[in-house]
Amino acid sequence: MLLKGVTLRGLEVFEALAKTGSVAQTAEITGLSQPAVSQQLRNLEKALGGDLVDHGRRPMVVTPAGRNFLSRAELVLSELRLAQSEMSVMDLTHLSTLSIGLIDDFDNDLTPRLATILADSMTQCRFKMITASSLEISRAMDARELNIAIAASTGEPRSGITEYPLVRDPFILVAPKGLLGSAEVDIDRLNTLPFLRYAREQLISQQIEAQMQRAGFAFEERFEIGSHLALMAMVARRIGWAVTTPLGYMRAERFHDQLEAFPLPFGALERTISLFAASDWADRVPRDVATTSRRLVQSQMIDKVVARLPWLAGEFKVIND
Repeated sequence: MLLKGVTLRGLEVFEALAKTGSVAQTAEITGLSQPAVSQQLRNLEKALGGDLVDHGRRPMVVTPAGRNFLSRAELVLSELRLAQSEMSVMDLTHLSTLSIGLIDDFDNDLTPRLATILADSMTQCRFKMITASSLEISRAMDARELNIAIAASTGEPRSGITEYPLVRDPFILVAPKGLLGSAEVDIDRLNTLPFLRYAREQLISQQIEAQMQRAGFAFEERFEIGSHLALMAMVARRIGWAVTTPLGYMRAERFHDQLEAFPLPFGALERTISLFAASDWADRVPRDVATTSRRLVQSQMIDKVVARLPWLAGEFKVIND
């Protein structure tokens, strides 16, 4: 039996506070007021009989006892979130066929889990899943080759297709470790290395280029790379710097020790990852898949990114229906 005062909400508050060190940011992440965040933390510390954070420091820092408790609390919350995700799409036995396409940004984390959840739920269903770029997924959706698609949104309405927004994915700058030397992006320092672009036919490249033009920034056109991991590898090797998103950053986990990420210096820019379904399709199935996808993104992607890049708290987030 849990000690009185140890609640799931309290664990979520402590997890967020440990990542951000800020009551204000924790309130934004959890949807609570700042006084409610403080009260949840006090209740948890009282129940456990010790301080989990150093209240005298700003930003707050987790105590040694808090670090030990945090590692176990994160495991508990992670398992609960996964169980919640797996419960949200359980009854798809009525489907005879399902074709779904997913953006390749999800290959490392969401796609394998979503595939197994869906496959377990559709015992009599003919099931097809593909992964590709957003533009390829969108074309397949327009051609009605897919029942459901998860891809970056263009923001434009599409005839016969209903959009369910899933994730707000802000753009960030990624540079070789040590190039900039501080949390502030120095444009002059950036100019010492070339800008590494995504291939121009990719939607992400078009969105980045449009924002740079609006902000009045232009950089030498030397590199245009179609492979995301190749792009991140080139940044890690100090060949240049790039603009990507938290989803892209997490796909390049093998290079994290050689990379540093910063807020975009050209003005705020974000993309929306959405689920798309034919408007004449049963509404319940797309909504169930969207709910599961949001929960998986939160537990498998957003929580991990914010732990590494706390300044993304509240910026990289799911969009609730």
